Amino acid sequence: MENYFNYFTEIEEHFQRRRGRILLLSTLDWALIETWKNAGIPLEAALRGIDAAFDRYEQRPSKSRRVNSLAYCSQEVLTAAEDMKEAAVGASGDASPPTDTARGFDAGEIVNFLRKNAELLEQAKLPGEGASSPAALAKETAATLRGMAGEISAKPTSRLEDVERRLTVVEEKLLAALLAATPDAELVNVRAQADRELAPYRSKMPGAQIDQLLKQYIHKRLLEKYGLPRLSLFYM
Repeated sequence: MENYFNYFTEIEEHFQRRRGRILLLSTLDWALIETWKNAGIPLEAALRGIDAAFDRYEQRPSKSRRVNSLAYCSQEVLTAAEDMKEAAVGASGDASPPTDTARGFDAGEIVNFLRKNAELLEQAKLPGEGASSPAALAKETAATLRGMAGEISAKPTSRLEDVERRLTVVEEKLLAALLAATPDAELVNVRAQADRELAPYRSKMPGAQIDQLLKQYIHKRLLEKYGLPRLSLFYM
């Protein structure tokens, strides 16, 4: 994991500063940030890309339309990430990796985060019956989070990479159950809405990123529908 846990907030605030006017990010924007995080794009690359996109926009002779989506910056973010990757080639790998403490995570905050999410999962009204239903998996996930919280309380030096991997696994299981329990017609409607929002920016994104973005968009909409939290430590 990178040496920050406010990846989403930093990107949101930087985008708003460059835009010059507060604009709440859309579901599509948050899904896009999620794809950047999952792709391992550094925060610095995302911020550089946003700057590059707005610098280019401000040089345009006509600015009749404002930048209303983070997707406008997508290509520049990918370019900035590639530039940083190329610049790092040949760099010394002797530096010691940062410790978890240096990364800004506090064991007590993580414990509270896990327990809070466990409560939200236990309170959620989810569909289905049976061991593999969303309702059953939510309760199972809540128990897992409480167990992890207990482990971290007992051993505050737990490796955050291991914690994050476990959170990713349980969240993916829960999302799979939600997808299976959602009628096809509802998923088609969500996909259609995502396509409409994404249409102006498709030319700025590679196909693989578009596919991942649509997937994340659907996941986010399902979680919002049932009031479920994101489990990753990046959402602390």
